[in-house]
Amino acid sequence: GRLHIDDEMMREVEAIVATAKPHEVLLVVDAMTGQDAALAATAFKARLPVSGLVLTKVDSDARGGASLSIRAATGVPVKFLGVGEKLDALEVFHPDRLAQRILGMGDILTLVERAQETVDRKTAEEQAKKIMEARFTFEDFYAQLQQLKKMGPLGDLLKMIPGMGGLAKQLPEGPEAERELRRIEAIISSMTKAERAEPTLINGSRRRRIAAGSGTKVSDVNQLLKQFAEMQKVMKQMGAVAKGGRLPKIPGMPGR
Repeated sequence: GRLHIDDEMMREVEAIVATAKPHEVLLVVDAMTGQDAALAATAFKARLPVSGLVLTKVDSDARGGASLSIRAATGVPVKFLGVGEKLDALEVFHPDRLAQRILGMGDILTLVERAQETVDRKTAEEQAKKIMEARFTFEDFYAQLQQLKKMGPLGDLLKMIPGMGGLAKQLPEGPEAERELRRIEAIISSMTKAERAEPTLINGSRRRRIAAGSGTKVSDVNQLLKQFAEMQKVMKQMGAVAKGGRLPKIPGMPGR
């Protein structure tokens, strides 16, 4: 990393480019710096044959508007977006998809691509079948959490779904969200195989044992069991609809 105002460092990188003669010179720009990013990119372009831009921290600058000013200022195309801290957290830049994010319309195509890259198709099909047959267990839920973690932060995924951006803002972010997921994983991991398959077995003494084993409170265990029971209820209704039944009545929605 170097600053455009450091003349000595800039001369050094000019010498490297002149010697190596690279086919591509990609400039990595921090999207969080806004207008400063455009100024820095312009300064680099004046001294180096920059052929493309890599815009980082787009997961923080959720709508990526900085890319518009940088592209306009330099005339150089954005080629990749950095969407996380891991080495493989790069996305190929698609102008239309970024435009949808800026307009708050989501980015469903990128979400589908992430799912295809991280989710095992056979496992996903088996879990979908279990959901339709109301056989979804804590074991399946735990497996889904592991796959979800591979796709990226939950808030980022929700922002890609049209109309879900508002919900994403209500969720915990960063370390707090990670702690919440780890808490759920710890509770499920402290259950026996039989308890994961049949949560109704988990009585008061078992709840106290699970809480002690997971380092959580009994109230945390109670809350997760309640949420899972509600989720199973919805899944049973979905299965009934799939078999030709009527749509379940949703609270707050007018009946037909």
